[in-house]
Amino acid sequence: MNFCAFFIARPVATILLAVGMVLAGAVAYTRLPVAPVPQVEFPVISVSASLPGASPETMAATVAMPLERALGSIAGINEITSRSSLGSTRVVLQFDLSRSIDAAAIEVQAAINAARSQLPTSLPDNPTYRKVNPADTPIMVIALTSASARQSEMFDVASTVLAQKLAQVPGVGQVTVGGSSLPAVRVQVDPTALNQRGLGLDQVRAALSATNSNRPKGAVEDGDRQWWIYANDQARRAADYLPLILSHRNGSSVRLQDVARVTDSVQDLKNSGSADGVPAVLLLVYREPNANIIETSDAIEALLPVLRETVPPAMNLKVSLERSSTVRAAIREVQKTLLIAVVLVVMVVLVFLRSWRATMIPAAAVPVSLITTFGFMYLAGFSVNNLSLMALIVAAGFVVDDAIVVLENTARHVEHGLPPAAAALLGAREVGATVVSMSLSLVAVFIPILLMGDLVGRLFREFALTLSVAVLISMVVSLTLTPMMCARLLHGVARTPARLRQSWVDRAGRAVLAGYSRSLSWALRHSLLTLLMLVATVGLNIHLFGSIPKGFFPEQDTGKLYGWMRGDQSSSFQLTRQKMDFFVNGVRKDPAVASVTATTGGGSRASGTMYVQLKPLAQRKESARVVVNRLREQFRVPGARLYLVPIQDVRSGGRQSSGSYQYTLRSDDIDLLRLWTQRLETALQQVPALT
Repeated sequence: MNFCAFFIARPVATILLAVGMVLAGAVAYTRLPVAPVPQVEFPVISVSASLPGASPETMAATVAMPLERALGSIAGINEITSRSSLGSTRVVLQFDLSRSIDAAAIEVQAAINAARSQLPTSLPDNPTYRKVNPADTPIMVIALTSASARQSEMFDVASTVLAQKLAQVPGVGQVTVGGSSLPAVRVQVDPTALNQRGLGLDQVRAALSATNSNRPKGAVEDGDRQWWIYANDQARRAADYLPLILSHRNGSSVRLQDVARVTDSVQDLKNSGSADGVPAVLLLVYREPNANIIETSDAIEALLPVLRETVPPAMNLKVSLERSSTVRAAIREVQKTLLIAVVLVVMVVLVFLRSWRATMIPAAAVPVSLITTFGFMYLAGFSVNNLSLMALIVAAGFVVDDAIVVLENTARHVEHGLPPAAAALLGAREVGATVVSMSLSLVAVFIPILLMGDLVGRLFREFALTLSVAVLISMVVSLTLTPMMCARLLHGVARTPARLRQSWVDRAGRAVLAGYSRSLSWALRHSLLTLLMLVATVGLNIHLFGSIPKGFFPEQDTGKLYGWMRGDQSSSFQLTRQKMDFFVNGVRKDPAVASVTATTGGGSRASGTMYVQLKPLAQRKESARVVVNRLREQFRVPGARLYLVPIQDVRSGGRQSSGSYQYTLRSDDIDLLRLWTQRLETALQQVPALT
């Protein structure tokens, strides 16, 4: 082939081309983001609206329904779900994976503006939206605790100082502060005392507003001189509000302390957090899309000493949970496996060729092909993750095949007396079409994965493309670098056959060939029995395929657990916090648990979340699944019964609206849950009015 002859005749240019490909791939590898799995951006937008004091039914009928009617007209929506609680409504829009989230956000804002006239006039603020990724979890949870400072003070420091500093770290996309709220002054008016003095709530409100006004104070002039009056009439503490004069009655002043109880408090009383049972303010750090999780975590760890010096001495700052250690360990193991795979491939080639000079040819082709693939991954926007590295591990066995085919054919001609250069040219010409067909056939195997849609296709597309590109690069290397190296390194191969025929590898190969010949002869003599064995094997495989456990991804022990608690709408925040404290204390007593952080309230007063960091696997000696099952048994309620709670939820599907009900089945017995779920589904399908 003239294509191969060009590179065989120009060894310097070929070597420089290979070195340039390797350097480009190595530089790209340092710039690739690191993640556990391929980054898939879910086009999901959440719309939130609040009407303080409104019941869930009122929120569903007056806020959720108009919003869903307007949002339902947007093209490309797969699913609209809404949840209404006391004073708040949340509508979640899930779009097609092919839909641009930025373009969808513009249409969502337009739909919100169109629905504003149908919403209650008492709505304090317009509904807001934000882009969310339901699969995204914080890469780090930082807890701020103190033995003397109030949670409101810690929240003030966390939101105004720590969150701002953390948001400036490269790779950090969002920092959420939870566990409390900003400081505030609460005024609890006594209606009886207010009525006795002939005052109304509007007068109290007007007096409070006037006290916190920030208006110009004026100036004093005297001839050619002028003095500006700078005075702060804003009250920041409860003590500043107590002497506030509301009115004058019977020659005396009526002050705020006479008709109300004023205390230093926070803006939202229904929000609390804890770290290992101690009141805390939590900072949840999320990374940017395609950011390197390891570099981001390292940058945050480097910033923590500075942040500890920034906060008051009475406050302690510590990392309660971080994900980079498990990602780092997983990537390290996969990288080690990739290195072992390359070494094993080279050693197998060495064992069968028995020549270091010949082994150098495929030993160079494998790393050149794999390292160059990183350059394509960088251009395609991929990341270094378990799936992409697994593709390179699989490709290590494929990329060496092309080089071995060219090498063996060239070595055969050298053994027959041809000079290495002529043998390389002839050998590459003879097997060039074979190498191309082998590579294209391997790529064709992954075409179905490339054409897959939905979430599975998005996740495994990176695996298929990485493996396909590695095979194609190995094809190019086998037709350029490999023939050139064969022409320069295969001197003396012709002297080896007599010695090689006496090696243990040849003896073992002849023994295997003899055994295969005997087994093949037996199979040909007993063709009917061989056919029956084939049918039995196929049937057994079908049975095993149906009985083997199935899942999207193999379960991985990351040493981190996530818990979520939701109570009934009638549950108070105080009851929810007591339940969360009960769960936190119970989880902390488990010997495998290292730390527990939890938040209660916030968006919903009857809900809470819990982040559990387990001890290293070497210390706990049991998997996370065993720990979860043990915790479930610990919190199992004796005599718990199956019950269902209908939750009214109003949804719309475009022009028409319909009422729907969500039935929640709860039980500690999973088999009982499955049974009653099937019965409930069968019963509901028989109702004519339900779809």
